[in-house]
Amino acid sequence: MKKSIKDRLAVLSDAAKYDASCASSGTQKRNSAQSGGLGSTEGAGICHSYAPDGRCISLLKILMTNFCIYDCAYCINRSSSNVERARFSVEEVVWLTLEFYRRNYIEGLFLSSGIIRSSDHTMEEMVRIARELRITHNFRGYIHLKSIPEASQALIEEAGLYADRLSINIELPTDIGISQFAPEKRPENIRKSMGDLRLKIEESRDPTLQTKRTKRFAPGGQSTQMIVGADAADDATILSTSARLYGSYGLKRVYYSAFSPIPDSSKALPLIKPPLMREHRLYQADWLYRFYGFGIDEITAGQGDGMLDLDLDPKLSWALANRHRFPVDINRADRDMLLRVPGLGGKTVNALISARRYRRLRLEDLSRLSVSLKKVQPFIEAEGWSPGALTDKADLRARFAPKPEQLQLL
Repeated sequence: MKKSIKDRLAVLSDAAKYDASCASSGTQKRNSAQSGGLGSTEGAGICHSYAPDGRCISLLKILMTNFCIYDCAYCINRSSSNVERARFSVEEVVWLTLEFYRRNYIEGLFLSSGIIRSSDHTMEEMVRIARELRITHNFRGYIHLKSIPEASQALIEEAGLYADRLSINIELPTDIGISQFAPEKRPENIRKSMGDLRLKIEESRDPTLQTKRTKRFAPGGQSTQMIVGADAADDATILSTSARLYGSYGLKRVYYSAFSPIPDSSKALPLIKPPLMREHRLYQADWLYRFYGFGIDEITAGQGDGMLDLDLDPKLSWALANRHRFPVDINRADRDMLLRVPGLGGKTVNALISARRYRRLRLEDLSRLSVSLKKVQPFIEAEGWSPGALTDKADLRARFAPKPEQLQLL
């Protein structure tokens, strides 16, 4: 008996939770109230995705199907997995998107899929969904499509005409990991697809000779997702791979997805079982690399084994391992050094640099900026404050580490 749309929605929305790369930042601002059509990239409703500027974007996040011809050991939807299967038609996904928007549930669509029949067949159906929404229904909301590396270049190029962002999964941090756990996939094909997509995105940003306008092609750029913990790659390897991806393919974001063991897997997985905290620390370290001027080797050197400290955030861990760099005088230090002080973010540092042109700053000024004094006091000097021996105290780490918790036996 065929499942109802409601039942299939339950299956395919749950299956989509393993796709992490659905942030909607970076796209063009569009609003149906001003230009007609349906939807908006700016509105808020029942929200699931956060942009860097704090906007909350509501997305219908589903798989077109969780049937798949591939048998990747780390994937819950692999061909040998004993999971409930479901599939939407093109028309059903279009209808769901429009109806959810009209009920103010969503402002956009994140669409991924298992591979059915072939890469081209699956990508063609996903492109049809985006084309129907944009052309037939004049949908102005956000659309993110999960591209399939083996699909034809023509289909990927057409997808970019309708989608705000495209993403291609890099899968695992190393080629060895992919060959071991996803032997049907080819890392070189994935990288080639990401490179071709970057060239197309950059080409679209150049104004044409006739109109002097840029073409619309995936204005939100491309992102990727990496499974962490399914293979033996340490955090230093993961972050080094991310750094290469940012540099080589102009990615907007690398998303990390902590691997969860699959109960019915017959394969020897995982070699490392990362908690969600590991995923969180990788995101923090990624941020330090991209926006705070840290090198990957600096971020991962503290533990000595290539892994991040799960108890402390990466910046604090680095500061504790480099106490000779502190204390930092907040009235004199340059921006780069201020960004390395635990507890000081980019906006706070900008505010401090602006304020100190008029007077010398005290701890009270940091309090007004909602800075945690407990966190910054061992690492800074200010007017009327010096940490003295606090910076070099042997038990300073214990000041910040989580307190031990009593385990429950029942």
